[in-house]
Amino acid sequence: MSNLDSTKAAIGAAKTRMEKAVDDFRKELTSVRTGRANAAILDNVRVDYHGTPMPVNQLGNLTIPDASMLMITPWDPSVVPLIDKAIRSSDLGLNPTTDGKVVRIPIPAPTGERRKELVKQIHKALENHRTAVRNIRRDIKEAIDKLEKLSHAETKKIEDLSATKEREVMEL
Repeated sequence: MSNLDSTKAAIGAAKTRMEKAVDDFRKELTSVRTGRANAAILDNVRVDYHGTPMPVNQLGNLTIPDASMLMITPWDPSVVPLIDKAIRSSDLGLNPTTDGKVVRIPIPAPTGERRKELVKQIHKALENHRTAVRNIRRDIKEAIDKLEKLSHAETKKIEDLSATKEREVMEL
């Protein structure tokens, strides 16, 4: 593999890693509560189901009956209190209600203070992902610098070989 091919491969790998960082940030943003019902806000909520932390969406159907309500209809009604507890203990600030068969989660419009907290949360995630992209850039830069040093070392070897052969030719 030539240095150019190695460089292209390294850049391609870095691009893939950076795109993953962007996708991860995009996914993280979907879990930020905006005041509109969005099932993705529950993506990080885990329910202790028979000793195994399970995502809420794997325990029942999630529906959005209106813009300010999420509804979970578990396949096993015995998990209703577990879902309720997991949502209450999350940092989402939500207060679900249950009737023994379904869990209803009203999505209140965030207060001014909560909006500021959400913006801080977004900025923190933004900085984390910026750092990830910069680290990827640093890694690729280091790899390219190593390739450049290797290239210089190998070029020096062929120049030395050429000089030696030139001396042989001139001595004849």
